[in-house]
Amino acid sequence: MIIKKFTGRTEEEALEAARKELGSGIVTMNVRSVKRKGLAGLFRAKQTEVTVALEEDKESLRSVRREVPASGKAAEAAAANAGVRQADARSAISFMSENSQNIEKKLDSLQTLLVNRLQQEENGKADQPASGEETAPGQEHAGSVEKETEKQETTDQDKFVRLLYNTMLENEVDEKYANQIINDVDKTGKPDLPMDYILADVYQKMILKFSRAKGITPAEKGPKVVLFMGPTGVGKTTTIAKIASAFAVDQKKKVALLTADTYRIAAAEQLRTYANILEVPFRVIYTPEEAAEAVKDYGGCDCILVDTAGHSHQNEEQMNNMKKLLEAVEQTAECQTFLVLSATTKYRDLLKIVDGYRGMSHFQLIFTKLDETATLGNLLNIKLYTDTPIAFVTCGQNVPDDIELFNPQKTVKQLLSTKH
Repeated sequence: MIIKKFTGRTEEEALEAARKELGSGIVTMNVRSVKRKGLAGLFRAKQTEVTVALEEDKESLRSVRREVPASGKAAEAAAANAGVRQADARSAISFMSENSQNIEKKLDSLQTLLVNRLQQEENGKADQPASGEETAPGQEHAGSVEKETEKQETTDQDKFVRLLYNTMLENEVDEKYANQIINDVDKTGKPDLPMDYILADVYQKMILKFSRAKGITPAEKGPKVVLFMGPTGVGKTTTIAKIASAFAVDQKKKVALLTADTYRIAAAEQLRTYANILEVPFRVIYTPEEAAEAVKDYGGCDCILVDTAGHSHQNEEQMNNMKKLLEAVEQTAECQTFLVLSATTKYRDLLKIVDGYRGMSHFQLIFTKLDETATLGNLLNIKLYTDTPIAFVTCGQNVPDDIELFNPQKTVKQLLSTKH
């Protein structure tokens, strides 16, 4: 993994410099404002510094793993390579401490838990034969040698990696994805890497797996129509109200609200109330044709947010109606679709839900009710299962406050923490 910092007058300028050097596959890890060094910095505007990461080619990783004894100039070259690897390790640890200042506080229990578990294992071990079995002459010594060999093979590094693995499982990361992450750690090379480096490596790889979503992007021409779909009770209407408030109040954009949720009268009235408070247009739509007509009528708006009916993904009739609505709107204006899911829903049910909506439209994800669960493993599970980015998360009912752009760093810290 390559981690580098780039600066520019704006975030986009710094990212452009990063793309020119590392390519388009970079992932933004951190963004911050920095002052120029020296006296000149007192009179110049701040710069934006971005830290980006790029996953290295697997072949280059494999080449690092093989070390051949050397002498003379070859030995000097090998020592130089070792110095580079040590510098990479120091760079990763430095990145952790500089750009993730709270991670040690968030994850300090990992080191403590490791020490406690190792101590418990040592105190609890007893060399006793299994009940009902007799030790044959000459086998006692062989057994002790076997146990000693096994003890030597299970290093502190192995135990620490296993602890990270178990912590992910406790946070309900699916076993398949936890194994993928741990297997990536095994490919990093040396068997005696510091635990700090292993933790940093796992942390960064998980952030790369999440990636970043762009959220709601403006249309090239005309209004941007944003549709929100998902099962009943996940908080679509409240989420739309939060986003509408951010657009209308904070960004001073022209917003219109539409609802196709005619199954629940309370849902339409709730969105109408929010529209009245925000002083934005509102309309109830009953057919795909009415939806297309409403989009034309509100063509002067920057953004049109559409609340669709919440229903079971197993109801084929309602799913077909949803698909017709999407097709009608997509033919009228530039569209963007979000699938709204609850973080409290069981993983198996989430898989069935996303499978039901997958063939309908390309969507980004919104997870709600993060304040109602202590484990966030499903966010990583569904992101990797769908290969679809998470755009927003919500953590309460307050409008417009309890919503934010998805922050991979914050979520990964929680997934690697034993504190709940």
